[in-house]
Amino acid sequence: MAEIGEKSVGIVKTHIVRVIEPDKPLKLDCGKTLAPIDVAYETYGQLNEAGDNAILICHALSGDAHVAGYHSPNDRKPGWWDCMVGPGKGIDTNKYFVICSNFLGGCSGTTGPSSINPATGKPYGLDFPIITIADMVRVQKLLLDKLGIKGLLAVIGGSIGGMQVLQWAIEYPDFVKAAIAIATTTHLGPQSIAFDAVGRNAILADPNFANGQYKGKKGPDRGLSIARMIGHITYLSEQSMREKFGRKLRAREHYSYDFNSEFAVETYLDYQGQSFVERFDANSYLYITK
Repeated sequence: MAEIGEKSVGIVKTHIVRVIEPDKPLKLDCGKTLAPIDVAYETYGQLNEAGDNAILICHALSGDAHVAGYHSPNDRKPGWWDCMVGPGKGIDTNKYFVICSNFLGGCSGTTGPSSINPATGKPYGLDFPIITIADMVRVQKLLLDKLGIKGLLAVIGGSIGGMQVLQWAIEYPDFVKAAIAIATTTHLGPQSIAFDAVGRNAILADPNFANGQYKGKKGPDRGLSIARMIGHITYLSEQSMREKFGRKLRAREHYSYDFNSEFAVETYLDYQGQSFVERFDANSYLYITK
């Protein structure tokens, strides 16, 4: 059950708004166009009369617009950054108007490869155009325009969300007063590119991938799970993995001498991969990591 205290934003709702109409497509960095475009977003707090207290939060790869609060009283967990966003918290919703949107290409309400392609009446799949961080940010700006926001007190994000923060500062320097980029970079190095490529190939090699047209069928769960496992190896340093797991066995005192997960680190990766499949779309993973 939801634990709604005085520092919680309470029960919230994800909204969806159309920012690009079918007859006015958005030009993307890849040279292609995309329309229509819908954006899923949540807001917390109130925009003041001066309109100068808005903060945009940009989520990481597997995140969504649900930053804080609960969608229903029966939710077991709050939004992914509930510890930071709410009345009296670090990002105080008594002072600030907070916005977070699912970015372009995502799978939590914003237009992405699982959306319906108006040209075919089927999900885009691999017909979805390649997108960039700059494309994501331009769509976020269109959302803010729709909401009547004239400027941002701050834009905050980590990982790929931090990349969006940096892009905001570059593309709209007069619109953003402060940019708070967490655990991010301006570009991926060759090792990160390589890990992402292996993850994508795990998805593409899954026999259930069906060229991206798997909606309504069994999807490439195994491939997506492996991709997530690879990702989680990169999220921890060698030292932190040694401290967290060492060579601890899963739940026994002796080796099993079989191919089941034996070490604690294997169990950790199994869990992360399996739980990810339940909430994320493989096509979105391909496009976001590309």
